Amino acid sequence: MKNIFSTVLILFLSIFVSSTSVAQNFPRLDLSPMDAAVYPTDWKNNDKLVKVIYGRPQLKGRDFAKLAAVSDKGVWRTGANEAPEITFFKDVLFAGKKVKAGTYTLFTIPSEKEWTLILSSVRNVWGHYTYDEKQDVLRVEAAVVNSEKTIEAFSMLFSLNEFDVLTFYIGWGNTVVSVPISEIL
Repeated sequence: MKNIFSTVLILFLSIFVSSTSVAQNFPRLDLSPMDAAVYPTDWKNNDKLVKVIYGRPQLKGRDFAKLAAVSDKGVWRTGANEAPEITFFKDVLFAGKKVKAGTYTLFTIPSEKEWTLILSSVRNVWGHYTYDEKQDVLRVEAAVVNSEKTIEAFSMLFSLNEFDVLTFYIGWGNTVVSVPISEIL
């Protein structure tokens, strides 16, 4: 009986101590959480064409133009925290330009009427601080469309329209930009 009591006590203490020590190591939640968009949108489908992972800042009454303030090079990280990484699982046309399958960092140069979207070969980048134009894989232009409804949380998504054209959208505030993506067959 004494051995059973000792074993139960030791087991209880080890669970209590291990659970409290682990809980103390978790950092606070990030105010700009990571998000992802994928196509096809069925997460169970392993035959993906494209996926983007990005930081999702919130407007919270602030001015979008100031939040997307650009570096001295004119480049924005396109979201919060780490610059987004976009993975093409197959060779594609991105706004009509060939891109080989692979993972790229997505930077942008926002302006009032048009954004430049940049796919860069650099990876694992925090912000745009180390951006180097020499690592650009391609640049494409995307016209700005004003959204009637304010987009509170910075968002990216892929959408297939009724004509089977896949479009990549970036939206925040009252600004939306988009570029078509198609698989090279």
